[in-house]
Amino acid sequence: MIRRRQALTAWLFLTPAVLFFVLLFFLPIGNQLLTGLYDSDGASFAGLGNFSRAFRDPEVLHSFLITLAYAAGTLVVGTAVGLGLAVILNQSLRGRTVFRSVLLIPYLTSVSIIGLLWRNILDPQVGILNRLLEAAGLPGQTWLSTHPLATIVGITVWSGAGYTMVLFLAGLQGIPGLYYEAARIDGAGPWRRFFAITLPLLAPTTVFVSIIGLISTLQQFALPYIVTGGGPGNATSLYAHRLFLVAFNDNDFGYASALSLLLLIVVLILSLVQLRIGDRAHA
Repeated sequence: MIRRRQALTAWLFLTPAVLFFVLLFFLPIGNQLLTGLYDSDGASFAGLGNFSRAFRDPEVLHSFLITLAYAAGTLVVGTAVGLGLAVILNQSLRGRTVFRSVLLIPYLTSVSIIGLLWRNILDPQVGILNRLLEAAGLPGQTWLSTHPLATIVGITVWSGAGYTMVLFLAGLQGIPGLYYEAARIDGAGPWRRFFAITLPLLAPTTVFVSIIGLISTLQQFALPYIVTGGGPGNATSLYAHRLFLVAFNDNDFGYASALSLLLLIVVLILSLVQLRIGDRAHA
């Protein structure tokens, strides 16, 4: 009887949070699903036609492949850069607090400002980067035309490196120093200690970073839209950009809703795969 009362009390306290979660998460998904079952006019029932259409749409498939390439590049490079910065700034270096704060500034800055800043820096005519290259006797580059996707990946890594660094720093500071002392006594060098101690013990942090990064990159819209507008020739037209065009250029909200739900499914599947891989690595 006492346990039943305690359970009832717990559920009473949890009810507001559960209702909030349902309203915030499940209600929008249900609305998207309902919208996705209708044609662009919102009156004709299409069933699963909008969902099957996505697999036959060459522009959607192209944008999805571009998004996967963007996500892979950003995750690999961003994780490596963030981990490297964390390892360096975890040492007893003078001014490391200042460096940590400076590296966080891009992450705390609005994506719109970041996009406009880099679009001006990389401008082939008046951009400061080409002016510096020319001052050094090197030819200027058309960064946003020659290497558009790689450029967007680089900007994304630059803007998120501080956040990734903070996550890895938290993981590094949770590793007991006794492990490193024992490894030094056994004669292990810095690289051996890194691969034998640091990297395995950072597996949970790495999984978390990769999942957060995957969700963020698969939904990325603002940065490439501001910097390149999806060009040149749809070279940086990510999935979210294509979804935006379908919804607001074509006014086909049924198809756009179906595309957004397919993206949600892909994100959930890839996140579960990453969690499974992380569990095996940690075990």
